[in-house]
Amino acid sequence: MSTTSSDPLATLGTLPGVTDAVDSVRKAVDRVYGHRVMRRRSNEVTSEAALRGARGSAALSGADWNLEEVRRRTDFTGDSEARVVGAALRLTAEAGQLLSIWRQSPLRVLARLHLVAAGGAAPEGAVGRPRLAGEPVDEPLIEAPLPGADEVAGRLEGLSGLILSGSEAPALVMSAVVHGELLALRPFGSYNGLVARTAERIVLIGSGLDPKSICPAEVGHAEQGRAAYVAAFEGYLSGTPEGMAAWIAHCGRAAELGARESTAVCEALQRGAA
Repeated sequence: MSTTSSDPLATLGTLPGVTDAVDSVRKAVDRVYGHRVMRRRSNEVTSEAALRGARGSAALSGADWNLEEVRRRTDFTGDSEARVVGAALRLTAEAGQLLSIWRQSPLRVLARLHLVAAGGAAPEGAVGRPRLAGEPVDEPLIEAPLPGADEVAGRLEGLSGLILSGSEAPALVMSAVVHGELLALRPFGSYNGLVARTAERIVLIGSGLDPKSICPAEVGHAEQGRAAYVAAFEGYLSGTPEGMAAWIAHCGRAAELGARESTAVCEALQRGAA
């Protein structure tokens, strides 16, 4: 993300293809918010979007469960897949409650997200804090080289500074950078993918692009598939303008697909079928 601009995120927003992605996301979100069902049943749409978003995020982390199974289950303390789905559901429920803290202390929110995700499934003392030197990381989807603990600490501080300083960049750009940077760092010993996608959600909500949290980008990430997700993320890791633009566009497509999912939910509610 090196640039001579005083607002590096705004510079990313001018990359070829990114402006089109931003416009497409805005139009898709506006269509959902303009649906007549949203005038009286927005809470139902929000709840359903949370469930579907959690299912999508869990699928990317290796627990690709049927939506109805996620809806039906109440016990997520079984095998590793059940714990992943449970973590995704808890994170989605927590996201909307952390907006005011995110604006003041993003690192505190990230620690909270890991605490919520891990529950009692991580070694005592390793929950809710960035990993220390030598501590292992369980993140099977992302195989990129793992930054050392000192680099993680420095880059987390840099990311926090970017968030707190504000930017003229579109919400899509900010959310994609937050998501990508957390995937690159994998700052915790576990559940980094789930935490990164939840942070993306928080940015989209807090920016005002999706204040009711009805356009779950996690759905779109899962729909595009794990291979496409990893390939786009490699563009982020490259740091090149083309790679960054490809990652942001991928995240934009995910948000569009999430908006489409909620449009379908609105249509089903209107028909009385959901």
